[in-house]
Order: sequence, then structure tokens, then C-alpha cells
Amino acid sequence: MGKRATISDLARQAGVSVATVDRVLNRRLPVREDTALRVVAAAESIGYHATGLLRQRITEVRPCTLGFLLQKSDDDFYRALAFELQNATRSATSIRGKAMVEFMDKLVPSFIASRIREIGTKVDVLAVVAVDHPLVSEAVEDIVAKGKTVFTLLSDLTTPARSGFIGVDARKTGRTAAWTISRLAKKPGKVGILLGSHRYLSQETAEISFRSYMRENAPQFQLLEPLVNLDDHRIAYEAVEDMISSNADLVGIYMSGGGVEGMIRALREENAGCRIVAVCNELMPITRSALIDGTIDMVMATPAALLASHAVDAMARATNSERPENKNIVQLQAEIYVSENI
Repeated sequence: MGKRATISDLARQAGVSVATVDRVLNRRLPVREDTALRVVAAAESIGYHATGLLRQRITEVRPCTLGFLLQKSDDDFYRALAFELQNATRSATSIRGKAMVEFMDKLVPSFIASRIREIGTKVDVLAVVAVDHPLVSEAVEDIVAKGKTVFTLLSDLTTPARSGFIGVDARKTGRTAAWTISRLAKKPGKVGILLGSHRYLSQETAEISFRSYMRENAPQFQLLEPLVNLDDHRIAYEAVEDMISSNADLVGIYMSGGGVEGMIRALREENAGCRIVAVCNELMPITRSALIDGTIDMVMATPAALLASHAVDAMARATNSERPENKNIVQLQAEIYVSENI
């Protein structure tokens, strides 16, 4: 009878440390999936006596809680995104996941930072929608230092502590909006831009890209200075109403952030849909009806189900492996809607 293979033999065959083999056997600490699979393959090749247990260990699905900090509980888009995130978490096969979804109706950086710190202690991995601000970055860095993993959704943060970003390609959405307005406008004129805040990096990128396209390809249009509406429909209403009354030659509006209800209301009251090309984000009941009656011309929507799937997959991998060495960046294509395809 040959000599029984030891854990040292297995570690040597797999090209890993004995400690790593021990972690796979006893699930003391997370191990990368490819490393665990390499250990199992080595165990099979040398006839290691606990091969069955190793196989069982890597197929065990452990419970974990995924946290999602979203915005505005009364917003149709965020409610729909919350549903998709919960559904994706339930459907994930690599984890036995529970989704903890929290909404933030107060969007000042200090409040967001406090919620990150509070929810971060209750979950295994956190995904957050937030403005890029030093207080927010500091909060992310604090919970990462405590062993948690943080991803950003929809809009990225500049802190290197976050492990990945999942959202729509803002550069392409901005340029697509510019292409649409420059092609659909009946004549050259002024074009207005609204965004929630320049601290949302996705909105800032979309605005810059919008301007870039118009500068390169449609210089006959005059771009007005961007207006910040804090994603508030009341501020957006007043801004668009003033924009229309102050610029008789206004031919287009691009809204890269929230508060679209205010823009639609102002356009309807001024009966301006027929002469102003309007482009905004997210297909919701209010934007769907505005597309149908011609108040707005195009909606660029976040593919919420696909975004949720990518987010949960990245977060699940973070719970089943050591801290990611590479940043996980997923930029999705926006879904394009006009009156004829809704």
C-alpha cells in the first residue's frame, strides 16, 4: 500500500501554501474560487483522502447580506431598481443572499456618510449611489478598513477604496443626447442643460460629453450654462420655465439627472414640446406618457435588471474570495426609447 498523501503533498501539488489548503478545508477565511478549484484538482490527481470534503466545501453556499444604499424612496426609478436588486440577490446561485435595501431621502454628504457607516456594519458587502464628496469617500474608506467591500452604482466615487463600479456609460449617453438634439432640432438655436449636481460623476461626465459632441459636430448651436437642480422636480420646473421664457430661440434641453417631472410640467404648460427637443433619463410612467404625447423626444434608460445582475454577481464574488486585486468596472449601454418603441 502506498504512502497516504498529506496536506503538505496536496499544497505542493496545487502550488499553494498549507494554510491555503486549510482555509479551503475548514472555510476559515475566504479563498478565491480558481484557487479552491486548483486545490480540488490537485487532490484528485494525488488521491488525497479528503477530496470529497474539499469538493463539498467549494460548493457550499454560505449566507450573506448584500447592502444597497439608494436614493429617494418616492422615486419610481429607484423603487424599480430596488425590486431588481432584491430579485437578483434571491436568484444568485453562488450565495444564499439577503438584500438589505435602504433609501436616502436626505442627500447631503454628511447624511450619506453616516448611512454608509451605519449600514456598512450590518452587511457583508455594500453598494451605494452617492455624490463624490470627501465626507462620503472618508466613510467608504472607514468601512473598507474594517474589512468590508464597497461598490458604487450608477455614479462612481474617486476614492480608490471602492472595489468596483456598475452603471451606464455616461460618456456615450451624453454624446447620444447631443446627437439626438442636433439632428432633431428644426433649426439651430440655444440648448439648455440640467443636471442634479456636478458631484455625481456620471452626470458631470454626461454633461462634458454632451458639450464635446456639440462643439465637434454641431457648433451652430449655442449651449447655455448648465443649471443644477439637485434632482428636485420643483427646482427643475422653475429652471425650465425660466429657460423657456428667457430664450425665444431655445430648441433643445438635455436633462442628465433627476427631477424630470418638473421639466415635463414646464414644457407642457408652455406647450413647447413641438418646438423644443427634450432628452432625459429613465423610462417611468411620467416619461412614458411624455414620450407618447410628444412633450419629450427620447429617454435613455438604465437597464435596471441587467445592472442588478452585474452588481449582485460582483458582490457575491467579493464574499467568496479574498479582496479583489482588480477594480470591477462595468459600463452598460443605455436603453433608448422614443414614442414609437415603448
